[in-house]
Amino acid sequence: MEQIVRPTAPFNAVTIEEATAVLKSARRILVIGCSGGGKSTLSHALSDRFGLRHISMDREVFWLPGWVQRPKSEQRAIIGRLVAEEGWIMDGTNTSSFDIRLPRTELVIWVRMRRLACMWGITSRWLKWRGRPRPEMAPGCPEKLDWEFLHYVWTFESRVPALILNRIAEYAPDVPVAEIKTRSSMRALLDLLGAPA
Repeated sequence: MEQIVRPTAPFNAVTIEEATAVLKSARRILVIGCSGGGKSTLSHALSDRFGLRHISMDREVFWLPGWVQRPKSEQRAIIGRLVAEEGWIMDGTNTSSFDIRLPRTELVIWVRMRRLACMWGITSRWLKWRGRPRPEMAPGCPEKLDWEFLHYVWTFESRVPALILNRIAEYAPDVPVAEIKTRSSMRALLDLLGAPA
């Protein structure tokens, strides 16, 4: 297991207003955070607003039909091809591929909703899509909700942020990072961009 060490330098945090200015010219945007926090919703809105391709890591990289995980070497090859494109909004955290994705990213939007908001997000998503794949998921992967996934979401904020910070410090210390911690902040970002909330 990898040892988590706090980065020695802070990441390049930007405000919502500063992120809005960057977004107006950025061509490669990475949206990360816990499942259920609204990454995909935000990514879709940004994709529509700027005409950039929305890349769902779940749909295009990780999963094969029947919830079979694609081999890691294939995942990395696909990610390498995707990030080489000139314009995209990439939706997915997966810190093990940050070495490929972060150097090509012009802005990171880190969706950091509260734990209960994420739990509500995954539960309401399951109720809506139960038995069917949602648009951000690979074909043949119907929406599911199990104890393993609930535990992953419940413990995400205590496990993953330090790793994210380390990866940002290592691979993209100068890339602006905007943290979105509330639904109202997400709406404010979209309002500033003139995108539908």
